Amino acid sequence: MDPGAREPLVRKKSSSYRTFPESAGKRLDKEYLRSLRNKRLYLAVFAAVLGNFSFGFALVYPSPVIPALEAHPSPALRLDQHTASWFGSVFTLGAAAGGVSAMLLNDRLGRKLSIMFSALPSAVGYALMAGAQGIGMLLLGRVLTGYAGGVTSASIPVYISEISHPGVRGMLGACPQIMAVLGSLILYALGLVLDWRWLAVAGEVPVLVMIVLLCFMPNSPRFLLSQGKDDEALGSLRWLRGRDTDYAREYEQIKESVRKQSRRVSCAEIKDPFIYKPILIAVGMRFLQQLSGVTCVLVYLQSIFKKTSVILKPEYDAALVGLVRLFSVAIAAVSMDKAGRKILLFVSAGVMLVSNLTMGLYIHFVPASQNSTIANKTLVSSANLPAEPTNYITLIPLLATMFFIMGYAMGWGPITWLLMSEILPLKARGVASGLCVVVSWLTAFTLTQFFLRVVEAFGLEVPFLFFAVICAGNILFTGCCVPETKGRSLEQIEAFFRTGRRSFMR
Repeated sequence: MDPGAREPLVRKKSSSYRTFPESAGKRLDKEYLRSLRNKRLYLAVFAAVLGNFSFGFALVYPSPVIPALEAHPSPALRLDQHTASWFGSVFTLGAAAGGVSAMLLNDRLGRKLSIMFSALPSAVGYALMAGAQGIGMLLLGRVLTGYAGGVTSASIPVYISEISHPGVRGMLGACPQIMAVLGSLILYALGLVLDWRWLAVAGEVPVLVMIVLLCFMPNSPRFLLSQGKDDEALGSLRWLRGRDTDYAREYEQIKESVRKQSRRVSCAEIKDPFIYKPILIAVGMRFLQQLSGVTCVLVYLQSIFKKTSVILKPEYDAALVGLVRLFSVAIAAVSMDKAGRKILLFVSAGVMLVSNLTMGLYIHFVPASQNSTIANKTLVSSANLPAEPTNYITLIPLLATMFFIMGYAMGWGPITWLLMSEILPLKARGVASGLCVVVSWLTAFTLTQFFLRVVEAFGLEVPFLFFAVICAGNILFTGCCVPETKGRSLEQIEAFFRTGRRSFMR
């Protein structure tokens, strides 16, 4: 083997260095990729990512609803700081439970059926919130929609990666994040005109459309081969690629890869670097993604804007941030297969670092008379008080938040999902993707649960300064641990981790 290929990824500066040698698996030639018919592939991806749309819609549901329920005339539905904290955070606890379920569902039912299964708790959860007569029904509805989101978080990226080919996998891998962002944006927009009950009713629509469309979509060829359903797998790949393409060649490559991993991962095999290295990378990325503070910002967005008294109304600020987020993740989808994953992760973490630092320093140093007439201690209780901006300097929190969301949506949002589905070995993909979701949402639950308490005890600037430190860690983690997977087939990526050469996880 070429000695240069044995050097750590971060130490080799030559532009000719390749993370994956040409010998690592057969390359799908450019002629084959150009001959593919992607319309059906795009349809299958669209059907699946409606689950992410619902997830994004449900995640930020508290943003317009918490202020409304804090002023609700009925004591049974009125939120105080304690119940508002649970209303915002319990969704992530349900998502963690969904991730645990996905460990079994992904390998037992398959990726497609797991996504379809998520429609049931999602529909029931929205119905409970729409007809809620007390806080208990609201919390249960949040748990159920969170559970559905946890299942889809683990299943949809894997499904997309397994039905896609290298030519479009980066772009399609960003689709879950795009649809989640679009779902959040639609929620913010509808929150301007709809009551909180009708917002929950509106959440039922994408769930129903998803379940209908997925009935006509194929399952993952890789999953079908792992179940011994060779003919069905060949038919699935033929449907996705087109009858007049050389899909049989790709089928044989996939079949050979699946044959090498026909058994499920055992405890003894966890010690194999081929297994534990990609799992550690994927779990580490999901952990750091949540520690950067994105869930706290999205869930409590309107309350944060009320606290910082930006020059526009908080509900309009939230919708504007959602629009910026959608635009940014669309840029990432277009550039991911051109610029590469790692460069976008570096840029993303850098932008988030500067934005969080700016927000924290602004809140700390700007006099209260310029920032807000509200004391800098309680966040949720400020929801009932009018925001009275006194200076254009109050645009700084809005701009900082917009750049934070832009940075997140360009890299650490979509790419963590994509890399999770790309680098996890097939034999451990179902369980490991569920583990990633569990770690992610338990971290998010902890942050959203304690966010308001930290703000009350130490001030709003403390969480943002903490998030800035984490973003600096994200830059280091990307440089030391994350491989570049642009333009590589899943089989090539698996071959890279199999080589046993000196690498980034020494």
